[in-house]
Amino acid sequence: MKKHILIVGSGFSGMWAAVSAARLAELNESSYLRISVLAPQPELRVRPRFYEEKVAGLVAPLTDLFAELDIEYIQGSAERIDTKEKAVWYRDSHGNTTLATYDRLVLATGSQSKRPAVAGLSEFAFDIDQLESAQVFEKHLDALVHQPSTPARNTVVVCGGGFTGIELATELPTRLRARFGEDTQTKVIVVERGPVIGGRYSEALRDVIANASEELGVEWRLNSEIEAVDAQGVTLKNGERIESSTVVWTAGVEAHPLTTQIDGERDAQARLRVNELLQIPAHPDVFATGDTAHAKTDDVGNTALMTCQHAIQLGKFAGHNAAASLLNVEPYPYRQVNYVTCLDLGAWGAVYTEGWEQEVKLVREEAKKLKIAITNELIYPPAADRAVAFAAADPLAKFV
Repeated sequence: MKKHILIVGSGFSGMWAAVSAARLAELNESSYLRISVLAPQPELRVRPRFYEEKVAGLVAPLTDLFAELDIEYIQGSAERIDTKEKAVWYRDSHGNTTLATYDRLVLATGSQSKRPAVAGLSEFAFDIDQLESAQVFEKHLDALVHQPSTPARNTVVVCGGGFTGIELATELPTRLRARFGEDTQTKVIVVERGPVIGGRYSEALRDVIANASEELGVEWRLNSEIEAVDAQGVTLKNGERIESSTVVWTAGVEAHPLTTQIDGERDAQARLRVNELLQIPAHPDVFATGDTAHAKTDDVGNTALMTCQHAIQLGKFAGHNAAASLLNVEPYPYRQVNYVTCLDLGAWGAVYTEGWEQEVKLVREEAKKLKIAITNELIYPPAADRAVAFAAADPLAKFV
């Protein structure tokens, strides 16, 4: 009887975990494994691009790839995990609750926006965290065209100055001009609780973000927090009122709630702490990967970030190690020493840095070309070709 590797999630980490597991099975000429991916749709949603226009097209189908690699697709949404019974209950496309058992589980359910208890936030703020919510936001921008031109209509407030907030804020001037025309005075305001722009980044990178923001007309409210959101705008905790018809929440993410069903230590973002093979220490049959895993990238104290850059490699290692544990093959300790940052800055261009110290290497158009190559090509699934896909899924091959 075949041993079953069940991968929950078809995002960057889940998709690559499946391909990597299939690769190792073929390398060992084994028909011993059954590899399945459980997800609502057989597609990869290109989440790093959800700040862009035409978000509905930012998906990549996986049906042909899975078929080529003998990966089974199970349509459904996971709802409950029982590590003692080695079972996952999921709701299928007909709304029925169904059971899937496993020998190895790879948890690749990703993350979601963290929404604190701010008055009016759930009722009046948009987000671009998931495909559906990004589509709602895009439709809202389209609908603004039919409203009278007022300061509130022409102002967007972005709550949170992290990676997503910066990319959205610097892209918005172009998106607003495309709708309202070049002659309409628009305003984009980033509300950031920290004391400086881009506080988590190096000084050199912060300077680039600040310069780009100034050139694009993006305003920052530093040392500021949201007190309340309503249909007409936001009120800050310092009493300032910003009139706006469009408030977007980008402040923070946390691991999918399914992680809470598994015994284990978690970090502040609800990610499960894993060992170097990406196993949950209390449950060695369960591997966490992508945004569900708190994993060390090297031997000097760095940990994987909740980005597709790390999710892709985490997935390759998790799939390999899950399969290796069933094939009696040597596993690979997860390592991802190289780290880069490539931040889109709208019409200004982009900025590319290398290393955890974030040394700026490229700016403006040169960096923009690299950003487009990464987000439009490099992070997409491989071709539905066994040789090509398996070569790309090698955990030890260089990604960036």
